[in-house]
Amino acid sequence: QVQLVESGGGLVQPGGSLRLSCAASESIFRGKPMGWYRQPPGKQRELVAYISGAGGYTNYADSVKGRFTISRDNAKNTVLLQMDSLKPEDTAVYYCNAIPTSPSWGQGTQVTVSS
Repeated sequence: QVQLVESGGGLVQPGGSLRLSCAASESIFRGKPMGWYRQPPGKQRELVAYISGAGGYTNYADSVKGRFTISRDNAKNTVLLQMDSLKPEDTAVYYCNAIPTSPSWGQGTQVTVSS
C-alpha cells in the first residue's frame, strides 16, 4: 500500500523550532530521493528540502537554507525535517514525497508560525 504520513506540526512563535516526521511505505521510500514540500495559504506547493537516496546529499530552497535540516532513517522508512529559527512566512501545510513525486500524497501537517 502506498502511504505517506506526516506529523509534528503545530503552532510556534517566531524564532522557535519544530521537528517534522514522515513515515513512508517502502515502495515510495526505498532507495529514492525524498523531499519536504510546503503549501502556504493560497499558494502553490513548493519543494523546500531534498535528500538523496543514501542520505549523503541534501539541498534546500534559498528561503530555508541554514534554518532547516533534512535527514532520513533508511531502516525505518522515515524522513525528518528539523526546522529552526522559524518565521511567519514558514506557515504552510508541509508534505513529504519522493522525487519525482508519487501521485499519492499524504494529508500533510500544518505549521503555523505566529506570535
